[in-house]
Amino acid sequence: MDLLQRLRRGLGATRSLFGERLSAAGWKITRETLEELLLASDVGPDVAETLGKEFERAGGKGDIAVGGELDWLQARVQQMLSADGAEAGRGRPKVALVVGVNGTGKTTTAAKLAGHARGSGRRAVLVAADTFRAAAIEQLQSWGERVQVPVIAQRPGADPGAVVFDALKAALAHDVDDVIVDTAGRLHTKHNLMAELEKVRKVCARAVPGAPHEVLLVLDATTGTNGLVQAREFRAHAGVTGVVLTKLDGTAKGGVVLAVARELGVPVRWVGVGEGPEDLLEFVPEVFAKALLGGIA
Repeated sequence: MDLLQRLRRGLGATRSLFGERLSAAGWKITRETLEELLLASDVGPDVAETLGKEFERAGGKGDIAVGGELDWLQARVQQMLSADGAEAGRGRPKVALVVGVNGTGKTTTAAKLAGHARGSGRRAVLVAADTFRAAAIEQLQSWGERVQVPVIAQRPGADPGAVVFDALKAALAHDVDDVIVDTAGRLHTKHNLMAELEKVRKVCARAVPGAPHEVLLVLDATTGTNGLVQAREFRAHAGVTGVVLTKLDGTAKGGVVLAVARELGVPVRWVGVGEGPEDLLEFVPEVFAKALLGGIA
């Protein structure tokens, strides 16, 4: 399957929700219908109201063709998702920190990112900087074997900053292209742990100028807009440059992508639509908008 087909399958629950709601409304799309639809998919009240107002204005000015309401919405969604599409930083090695709370799929996402880099012909390594969670290192090592990417690790309980520093020096010595660091899951309210994350960022900069080149926040899409509170804190303390939305295939809250883009001001980089390594998909706004809304009517 191509990217569009895989995304459309992954967004099946959200697309079904849209179809059911629109069918119940007799496929007559008004501002009220549109806002209810968007809220049901968890875009958040601000985004729903903004799009509702724009829809009303566009219809009043005759900018929406008869029967073209979903086409208008698809184009507008694409525009909103493209607004913050700044490129990630560059470096060699390129250092990416993977951060987030426990249970979002952070470790598996780190491994899938490394597998994607390897599949693109780049030399990648994984760094086990989650030294506190029981079996975290073993989990990453197991995934490393699965995606055929080496894992740099030290003993459980080791200082994460020291682990990262030694790993980056080894990556420099061995001409590695990508270093993906799996950090410990932490609640955004635990200030000591957030401070530790800031320390890891500083260690990266000492070892590799300009690092980390990307800080990816992993959010569980099934939590919908509730995850935005966590996200704001990580953005403030960890310098988040992009978001990975996991478990999109298990929720009808696919609209949360819009809430993330609008309220966080950082781009969505990847979306997870399944358990396999191949189910982490690069986020392309045009394809996502088409997968979400195209062909529903």
